[in-house]
Amino acid sequence: MRWWSAANFVSNAGTWMQLTVQNLLVLKITGSAAATGLSISVQAAPALFVSLLGGAAVDRWPRKTTVAVSQALLGAVAFTTALLVALDRIDMTSLLLLAAVTGVIATVDGPACALLGNDLVPVEDVPSAIGVGALVHSSGRLVGTGLAGVTVGFLGTSAAYAANGLSFLFVASVVPFLRPAPGAAPDPGGAGRAAPKRAEMSVRQGLAYFVRRPRLVALAAVTGLSSVFGRNYGLTLAVLVTGPLAGGAGAFGTVSTVLAAGGIVGAVLGARLRRPSVRTVGLLAAAGGLLQVAAGLSPSLAVLLVLVLPMAVVESVSDTAGTAVLQTDPPARLRGRVLGVWSSVGTVWSLGGPPLLGLLMEWAGARGALVAGGLLIAGAIGAGLLRRRAATPAPVRLRAQDDEVTGREALGTAA
Repeated sequence: MRWWSAANFVSNAGTWMQLTVQNLLVLKITGSAAATGLSISVQAAPALFVSLLGGAAVDRWPRKTTVAVSQALLGAVAFTTALLVALDRIDMTSLLLLAAVTGVIATVDGPACALLGNDLVPVEDVPSAIGVGALVHSSGRLVGTGLAGVTVGFLGTSAAYAANGLSFLFVASVVPFLRPAPGAAPDPGGAGRAAPKRAEMSVRQGLAYFVRRPRLVALAAVTGLSSVFGRNYGLTLAVLVTGPLAGGAGAFGTVSTVLAAGGIVGAVLGARLRRPSVRTVGLLAAAGGLLQVAAGLSPSLAVLLVLVLPMAVVESVSDTAGTAVLQTDPPARLRGRVLGVWSSVGTVWSLGGPPLLGLLMEWAGARGALVAGGLLIAGAIGAGLLRRRAATPAPVRLRAQDDEVTGREALGTAA
Protein backbone atom coordinates (compact mmCIF):
# COMPACT_ATOMS: atom_id res chain seq x y z
CA MET A 1 0.00 0.00 0.00
CA ARG A 2 2.91 2.36 0.69
CA TRP A 3 4.40 1.67 -2.74
CA TRP A 4 1.00 2.10 -4.38
CA SER A 5 0.43 5.42 -2.58
CA ALA A 6 3.87 6.68 -3.61
CA ALA A 7 3.24 5.69 -7.23
CA ASN A 8 -0.14 7.43 -7.20
CA PHE A 9 1.38 10.58 -5.75
CA VAL A 10 3.89 10.71 -8.62
CA SER A 11 1.14 9.98 -11.16
CA ASN A 12 -1.25 12.60 -9.76
CA ALA A 13 1.50 15.23 -9.76
CA GLY A 14 2.27 14.41 -13.39
CA THR A 15 -1.39 14.47 -14.39
CA TRP A 16 -2.04 17.88 -12.83
CA MET A 17 1.15 19.19 -14.37
CA GLN A 18 -0.10 18.12 -17.79
CA LEU A 19 -3.63 19.46 -17.26
CA THR A 20 -2.26 22.86 -16.24
CA VAL A 21 0.12 23.01 -19.18
CA GLN A 22 -2.55 21.78 -21.60
CA ASN A 23 -4.80 24.73 -20.82
CA LEU A 24 -1.90 27.10 -21.46
CA LEU A 25 -1.05 25.26 -24.69
CA VAL A 26 -4.60 25.54 -26.02
CA LEU A 27 -4.63 29.24 -25.23
CA LYS A 28 -1.31 29.63 -27.05
CA ILE A 29 -2.57 27.78 -30.15
CA THR A 30 -6.03 29.34 -30.39
CA GLY A 31 -6.09 32.37 -28.09
CA SER A 32 -9.61 31.29 -27.11
CA ALA A 33 -10.90 30.52 -23.63
CA ALA A 34 -13.82 28.64 -25.22
CA ALA A 35 -11.37 26.29 -26.95
CA THR A 36 -9.78 25.58 -23.57
CA GLY A 37 -13.14 24.53 -22.19
CA LEU A 38 -13.72 22.41 -25.30
CA SER A 39 -10.47 20.48 -24.74
CA ILE A 40 -11.52 19.70 -21.16
CA SER A 41 -14.98 18.56 -22.30
CA VAL A 42 -13.56 16.35 -25.05
CA GLN A 43 -11.39 14.53 -22.51
CA ALA A 44 -14.31 14.13 -20.09
CA ALA A 45 -16.99 13.20 -22.67
CA PRO A 46 -15.93 9.55 -23.21
CA ALA A 47 -16.83 8.84 -19.58
CA LEU A 48 -20.46 9.61 -20.45
CA PHE A 49 -20.68 6.96 -23.16
CA VAL A 50 -17.88 4.44 -22.56
CA SER A 51 -17.68 4.15 -18.75
CA LEU A 52 -20.24 1.32 -18.62
CA LEU A 53 -18.10 -0.75 -20.99
CA GLY A 54 -14.95 0.25 -19.12
CA GLY A 55 -16.42 -0.93 -15.83
CA ALA A 56 -17.41 -4.25 -17.38
CA ALA A 57 -13.86 -4.67 -18.67
CA VAL A 58 -12.49 -4.09 -15.17
CA ASP A 59 -14.75 -6.84 -13.80
CA ARG A 60 -13.77 -9.22 -16.60
CA TRP A 61 -9.97 -8.75 -16.80
CA PRO A 62 -7.29 -9.36 -14.12
CA ARG A 63 -6.98 -6.11 -12.21
CA LYS A 64 -3.20 -5.79 -12.02
CA THR A 65 -2.80 -6.49 -15.74
CA THR A 66 -5.54 -3.98 -16.56
CA VAL A 67 -3.88 -1.23 -14.51
CA ALA A 68 -0.40 -1.92 -15.90
CA VAL A 69 -1.61 -1.86 -19.53
CA SER A 70 -3.84 1.22 -19.10
CA GLN A 71 -1.05 3.16 -17.37
CA ALA A 72 1.40 2.22 -20.13
CA LEU A 73 -1.10 3.39 -22.79
CA LEU A 74 -1.64 6.70 -20.99
CA GLY A 75 2.13 7.10 -20.86
CA ALA A 76 2.35 6.46 -24.62
CA VAL A 77 -0.25 9.18 -25.30
CA ALA A 78 1.67 11.65 -23.09
CA PHE A 79 4.98 10.88 -24.85
CA THR A 80 3.30 11.27 -28.27
CA THR A 81 1.99 14.69 -27.28
CA ALA A 82 5.41 15.68 -25.92
CA LEU A 83 7.05 14.72 -29.23
CA LEU A 84 4.52 16.68 -31.29
CA VAL A 85 4.97 19.74 -29.09
CA ALA A 86 8.77 19.49 -29.23
CA LEU A 87 8.69 19.25 -33.06
CA ASP A 88 6.16 22.11 -33.24
CA ARG A 89 3.73 19.84 -35.08
CA ILE A 90 0.86 20.10 -32.61
CA ASP A 91 -2.43 21.68 -33.67
CA MET A 92 -5.89 21.86 -32.15
CA THR A 93 -7.21 18.84 -34.07
CA SER A 94 -4.44 16.50 -32.94
CA LEU A 95 -4.64 17.85 -29.39
CA LEU A 96 -8.37 17.16 -29.19
CA LEU A 97 -7.87 13.69 -30.67
CA LEU A 98 -5.21 12.84 -28.09
CA ALA A 99 -7.44 14.22 -25.31
CA ALA A 100 -10.29 11.99 -26.49
CA VAL A 101 -8.02 8.91 -26.54
CA THR A 102 -6.89 9.75 -23.00
CA GLY A 103 -10.52 9.99 -21.91
CA VAL A 104 -11.36 6.57 -23.38
CA ILE A 105 -8.42 4.88 -21.66
CA ALA A 106 -9.32 6.60 -18.39
CA THR A 107 -12.76 4.91 -18.38
CA VAL A 108 -10.93 1.64 -17.73
CA ASP A 109 -7.96 2.98 -15.78
CA GLY A 110 -10.00 4.93 -13.19
CA PRO A 111 -12.10 2.11 -11.72
CA ALA A 112 -9.26 -0.42 -12.12
CA CYS A 113 -6.85 1.75 -10.09
CA ALA A 114 -9.49 2.45 -7.42
CA LEU A 115 -10.29 -1.23 -6.91
CA LEU A 116 -6.64 -2.32 -7.06
CA GLY A 117 -5.87 0.04 -4.18
CA ASN A 118 -8.68 -1.55 -2.18
CA ASP A 119 -7.21 -5.01 -2.83
CA LEU A 120 -4.07 -4.05 -0.91
CA VAL A 121 -5.83 -3.75 2.46
CA PRO A 122 -8.30 -5.91 4.41
CA VAL A 123 -11.97 -5.14 3.78
CA GLU A 124 -12.40 -3.32 7.11
CA ASP A 125 -9.60 -0.90 6.17
CA VAL A 126 -11.00 0.09 2.76
CA PRO A 127 -12.48 3.41 4.03
CA SER A 128 -9.06 4.34 5.44
CA ALA A 129 -7.38 3.37 2.16
CA ILE A 130 -9.79 5.60 0.26
CA GLY A 131 -8.98 8.45 2.64
CA VAL A 132 -5.27 7.93 2.02
CA GLY A 133 -6.00 7.99 -1.73
CA ALA A 134 -7.83 11.31 -1.35
CA LEU A 135 -4.87 12.71 0.58
CA VAL A 136 -2.47 11.54 -2.13
CA HIS A 137 -4.69 13.08 -4.82
CA SER A 138 -4.87 16.46 -3.07
CA SER A 139 -1.15 16.53 -2.39
CA GLY A 140 -0.32 15.52 -5.95
CA ARG A 141 -2.58 18.26 -7.27
CA LEU A 142 -0.78 20.92 -5.23
CA VAL A 143 2.67 19.69 -6.25
CA GLY A 144 1.77 19.14 -9.91
CA THR A 145 0.17 22.54 -10.35
CA GLY A 146 3.19 24.20 -8.79
CA LEU A 147 5.69 22.21 -10.86
CA ALA A 148 3.89 23.03 -14.12
CA GLY A 149 5.05 26.65 -14.17
CA VAL A 150 8.61 25.75 -13.14
CA THR A 151 8.88 23.00 -15.75
CA VAL A 152 7.56 25.14 -18.59
CA GLY A 153 9.77 28.06 -17.56
CA PHE A 154 13.03 26.06 -17.52
CA LEU A 155 12.46 23.09 -19.85
CA GLY A 156 9.51 23.99 -22.07
CA THR A 157 5.95 22.70 -22.55
CA SER A 158 6.95 19.34 -24.01
CA ALA A 159 8.90 18.50 -20.84
CA ALA A 160 5.69 18.61 -18.77
CA TYR A 161 4.04 16.04 -21.05
CA ALA A 162 7.18 13.87 -20.96
CA ALA A 163 7.26 14.04 -17.16
CA ASN A 164 3.64 12.87 -17.05
CA GLY A 165 4.52 10.00 -19.37
CA LEU A 166 7.32 8.94 -17.01
CA SER A 167 4.91 9.10 -14.06
CA PHE A 168 2.58 6.62 -15.79
CA LEU A 169 5.47 4.27 -16.51
CA PHE A 170 6.48 4.46 -12.84
CA VAL A 171 3.03 3.26 -11.79
CA ALA A 172 3.10 0.46 -14.40
CA SER A 173 6.50 -0.69 -13.09
CA VAL A 174 5.25 -0.84 -9.48
CA VAL A 175 2.07 -2.84 -10.22
CA PRO A 176 3.72 -6.29 -10.76
CA PHE A 177 5.20 -6.17 -7.25
CA LEU A 178 1.89 -5.48 -5.46
CA ARG A 179 0.32 -8.29 -3.45
CA PRO A 180 -3.29 -8.41 -2.19
CA ALA A 181 -3.68 -8.19 1.56
CA PRO A 182 -5.06 -11.18 3.51
CA GLY A 183 -8.80 -10.75 3.81
CA ALA A 184 -9.09 -8.43 0.81
CA ALA A 185 -12.07 -8.74 -1.54
CA PRO A 186 -11.37 -11.26 -4.33
CA ASP A 187 -10.51 -10.06 -7.82
CA PRO A 188 -13.27 -11.46 -10.10
CA GLY A 189 -10.87 -11.69 -13.04
CA GLY A 190 -7.79 -12.69 -11.03
CA ALA A 191 -5.37 -15.39 -12.04
CA GLY A 192 -6.38 -18.91 -11.10
CA ARG A 193 -10.10 -18.14 -11.21
CA ALA A 194 -12.52 -19.59 -13.68
CA ALA A 195 -13.30 -17.19 -16.49
CA PRO A 196 -16.70 -15.60 -15.82
CA LYS A 197 -19.44 -16.24 -18.31
CA ARG A 198 -20.31 -13.39 -20.65
CA ALA A 199 -23.90 -13.33 -19.36
CA GLU A 200 -22.59 -12.87 -15.81
CA MET A 201 -20.47 -9.86 -16.79
CA SER A 202 -23.00 -7.83 -18.78
CA VAL A 203 -23.22 -4.06 -18.54
CA ARG A 204 -26.96 -4.35 -17.94
CA GLN A 205 -26.38 -6.35 -14.76
CA GLY A 206 -24.30 -3.59 -13.19
CA LEU A 207 -26.79 -0.91 -14.24
CA ALA A 208 -29.71 -2.92 -12.84
CA TYR A 209 -27.93 -3.39 -9.52
CA PHE A 210 -27.28 0.34 -9.22
CA VAL A 211 -30.86 1.36 -10.07
CA ARG A 212 -32.42 -1.20 -7.73
CA ARG A 213 -30.17 -0.31 -4.80
CA PRO A 214 -31.92 2.54 -2.91
CA ARG A 215 -28.83 3.63 -0.97
CA LEU A 216 -26.81 4.03 -4.19
CA VAL A 217 -29.63 6.01 -5.82
CA ALA A 218 -29.81 8.21 -2.70
CA LEU A 219 -26.02 8.65 -2.79
CA ALA A 220 -26.25 9.70 -6.44
CA ALA A 221 -28.99 12.23 -5.61
CA VAL A 222 -27.05 13.76 -2.71
CA THR A 223 -23.82 13.95 -4.68
CA GLY A 224 -25.62 15.35 -7.72
CA LEU A 225 -27.20 18.17 -5.73
CA SER A 226 -23.88 19.03 -4.12
CA SER A 227 -21.99 18.85 -7.41
CA VAL A 228 -24.36 21.12 -9.32
CA PHE A 229 -25.22 23.71 -6.66
CA GLY A 230 -22.41 23.48 -4.14
CA ARG A 231 -18.99 22.43 -5.30
CA ASN A 232 -18.14 24.63 -8.24
CA TYR A 233 -16.21 26.97 -5.99
CA GLY A 234 -13.76 27.77 -8.76
CA LEU A 235 -16.67 29.55 -10.44
CA THR A 236 -18.85 30.90 -7.62
CA LEU A 237 -16.10 32.03 -5.26
CA ALA A 238 -14.09 33.52 -8.13
CA VAL A 239 -17.04 35.76 -9.04
CA LEU A 240 -17.76 36.55 -5.36
CA VAL A 241 -14.15 37.51 -4.58
CA THR A 242 -13.54 39.59 -7.70
CA GLY A 243 -17.04 41.11 -7.67
CA PRO A 244 -18.91 41.94 -4.44
CA LEU A 245 -15.82 41.56 -2.24
CA ALA A 246 -13.69 43.70 -4.60
CA GLY A 247 -10.68 41.38 -4.49
CA GLY A 248 -8.25 40.60 -7.28
CA ALA A 249 -6.62 37.51 -8.72
CA GLY A 250 -4.26 37.36 -5.74
CA ALA A 251 -7.17 37.27 -3.31
CA PHE A 252 -8.80 34.42 -5.20
CA GLY A 253 -5.44 32.63 -5.22
CA THR A 254 -5.44 32.85 -1.43
CA VAL A 255 -8.97 31.42 -1.31
CA SER A 256 -7.93 28.57 -3.63
CA THR A 257 -4.94 27.77 -1.42
CA VAL A 258 -7.17 27.59 1.67
CA LEU A 259 -9.57 25.32 -0.24
CA ALA A 260 -6.69 23.00 -1.14
CA ALA A 261 -5.43 22.95 2.46
CA GLY A 262 -8.93 22.15 3.70
CA GLY A 263 -9.13 19.29 1.21
CA ILE A 264 -5.95 17.79 2.66
CA VAL A 265 -7.22 18.13 6.25
CA GLY A 266 -10.52 16.55 5.21
CA ALA A 267 -8.73 13.64 3.54
CA VAL A 268 -6.82 12.96 6.77
CA LEU A 269 -10.06 13.03 8.78
CA GLY A 270 -11.85 10.93 6.17
CA ALA A 271 -9.19 8.24 6.47
CA ARG A 272 -10.34 7.71 10.08
CA LEU A 273 -13.88 6.73 9.05
CA ARG A 274 -14.62 3.10 9.86
CA ARG A 275 -18.26 2.65 8.84
CA PRO A 276 -19.27 5.42 6.44
CA SER A 277 -22.90 5.48 5.30
CA VAL A 278 -25.15 7.41 2.95
CA ARG A 279 -26.63 9.13 6.01
CA THR A 280 -23.12 10.37 6.91
CA VAL A 281 -22.64 11.68 3.39
CA GLY A 282 -26.01 13.44 3.49
CA LEU A 283 -25.42 15.10 6.85
CA LEU A 284 -21.99 16.33 5.76
CA ALA A 285 -23.38 17.63 2.47
CA ALA A 286 -26.16 19.46 4.32
CA ALA A 287 -23.59 21.01 6.67
CA GLY A 288 -21.56 22.06 3.64
CA GLY A 289 -24.68 23.68 2.16
CA LEU A 290 -25.26 25.74 5.31
CA LEU A 291 -21.60 26.82 5.35
CA GLN A 292 -22.02 27.83 1.72
CA VAL A 293 -24.99 30.03 2.68
CA ALA A 294 -22.81 31.75 5.28
CA ALA A 295 -20.04 32.18 2.71
CA GLY A 296 -22.49 33.82 0.31
CA LEU A 297 -23.39 36.34 3.01
CA SER A 298 -19.74 37.09 3.91
CA PRO A 299 -19.24 40.85 4.40
CA SER A 300 -15.48 40.69 3.78
CA LEU A 301 -12.69 38.56 2.39
CA ALA A 302 -11.43 37.79 5.90
CA VAL A 303 -14.79 36.28 6.91
CA LEU A 304 -14.89 34.28 3.69
CA LEU A 305 -11.45 32.81 4.37
CA VAL A 306 -12.60 31.70 7.83
CA LEU A 307 -15.58 29.87 6.25
CA VAL A 308 -13.75 28.40 3.25
CA LEU A 309 -11.58 26.07 5.34
CA PRO A 310 -14.45 24.13 7.02
CA MET A 311 -16.30 24.10 3.68
CA ALA A 312 -13.38 22.29 2.07
CA VAL A 313 -12.93 19.95 5.04
CA VAL A 314 -16.61 18.93 5.04
CA GLU A 315 -16.58 18.41 1.26
CA SER A 316 -13.46 16.23 1.43
CA VAL A 317 -14.76 14.03 4.27
CA SER A 318 -18.11 13.69 2.48
CA ASP A 319 -16.36 12.64 -0.74
CA THR A 320 -14.29 10.04 1.12
CA ALA A 321 -17.38 8.61 2.85
CA GLY A 322 -19.34 8.48 -0.41
CA THR A 323 -16.51 6.79 -2.28
CA ALA A 324 -16.17 4.21 0.48
CA VAL A 325 -19.89 3.38 0.28
CA LEU A 326 -19.73 3.18 -3.51
CA GLN A 327 -16.73 0.85 -3.56
CA THR A 328 -17.80 -1.47 -0.72
CA ASP A 329 -21.58 -1.75 -1.14
CA PRO A 330 -21.68 -3.84 -4.37
CA PRO A 331 -20.43 -7.45 -4.39
CA ALA A 332 -16.85 -7.78 -5.65
CA ARG A 333 -17.93 -9.19 -9.02
CA LEU A 334 -20.00 -6.05 -9.79
CA ARG A 335 -17.83 -3.25 -8.46
CA GLY A 336 -16.20 -2.32 -11.77
CA ARG A 337 -19.56 -1.96 -13.49
CA VAL A 338 -21.06 0.01 -10.61
CA LEU A 339 -18.10 2.39 -10.76
CA GLY A 340 -18.70 2.65 -14.50
CA VAL A 341 -22.31 3.67 -13.90
CA TRP A 342 -21.16 6.20 -11.33
CA SER A 343 -18.62 7.66 -13.74
CA SER A 344 -21.30 8.16 -16.39
CA VAL A 345 -23.63 9.84 -13.90
CA GLY A 346 -20.81 12.02 -12.56
CA THR A 347 -19.95 13.16 -16.09
CA VAL A 348 -23.50 14.42 -16.52
CA TRP A 349 -23.05 16.53 -13.39
CA SER A 350 -19.63 17.84 -14.41
CA LEU A 351 -20.79 18.81 -17.91
CA GLY A 352 -24.24 20.13 -17.00
CA GLY A 353 -23.55 21.65 -13.58
CA PRO A 354 -21.44 24.70 -14.55
CA PRO A 355 -23.92 25.96 -17.20
CA LEU A 356 -26.84 25.61 -14.78
CA LEU A 357 -24.90 27.36 -12.05
CA GLY A 358 -23.89 30.06 -14.52
CA LEU A 359 -27.55 30.72 -15.34
CA LEU A 360 -28.36 30.91 -11.62
CA MET A 361 -25.54 33.42 -11.14
CA GLU A 362 -26.80 35.49 -14.06
CA TRP A 363 -30.21 35.64 -12.41
CA ALA A 364 -29.26 35.97 -8.72
CA GLY A 365 -25.61 37.03 -8.70
CA ALA A 366 -22.74 35.31 -6.93
CA ARG A 367 -24.16 35.82 -3.44
CA GLY A 368 -27.63 34.73 -4.47
CA ALA A 369 -26.30 31.61 -6.20
CA LEU A 370 -24.31 30.57 -3.14
CA VAL A 371 -27.21 31.20 -0.75
CA ALA A 372 -29.89 29.62 -2.95
CA GLY A 373 -27.71 26.63 -3.79
CA GLY A 374 -26.79 26.02 -0.15
CA LEU A 375 -30.40 26.25 1.00
CA LEU A 376 -31.50 23.90 -1.78
CA ILE A 377 -28.88 21.31 -0.79
CA ALA A 378 -29.59 21.48 2.95
CA GLY A 379 -33.37 21.62 2.47
CA ALA A 380 -33.56 18.71 0.04
CA ILE A 381 -31.34 16.49 2.16
CA GLY A 382 -33.19 17.43 5.35
CA ALA A 383 -36.54 16.63 3.73
CA GLY A 384 -35.19 13.30 2.50
CA LEU A 385 -33.93 12.32 5.95
CA LEU A 386 -37.24 13.27 7.58
CA ARG A 387 -39.20 11.31 4.97
CA ARG A 388 -37.01 8.26 5.47
CA ARG A 389 -37.41 8.50 9.23
CA ALA A 390 -41.19 8.77 8.92
CA ALA A 391 -41.32 5.79 6.57
CA THR A 392 -39.29 3.56 8.90
CA PRO A 393 -41.64 1.70 11.24
CA ALA A 394 -40.78 1.97 14.92
CA PRO A 395 -40.16 -1.35 16.70
CA VAL A 396 -43.14 -2.49 18.75
CA ARG A 397 -42.37 -3.72 22.27
CA LEU A 398 -45.02 -6.02 23.75
CA ARG A 399 -45.35 -6.31 27.49
CA ALA A 400 -44.89 -9.87 28.67
CA GLN A 401 -47.91 -11.44 30.32
CA ASP A 402 -47.73 -13.27 33.64
CA ASP A 403 -47.81 -16.69 31.97
CA GLU A 404 -45.24 -15.80 29.25
CA VAL A 405 -41.46 -15.93 29.28
CA THR A 406 -39.16 -13.33 27.76
CA GLY A 407 -37.00 -13.98 24.72
CA ARG A 408 -33.82 -14.57 26.72
CA GLU A 409 -35.58 -16.92 29.14
CA ALA A 410 -37.13 -18.77 26.24
CA LEU A 411 -33.69 -19.33 24.78
CA GLY A 412 -32.48 -20.64 28.11
CA THR A 413 -35.42 -23.00 28.38
CA ALA A 414 -34.87 -24.25 24.85
CA ALA A 415 -31.20 -24.87 25.59
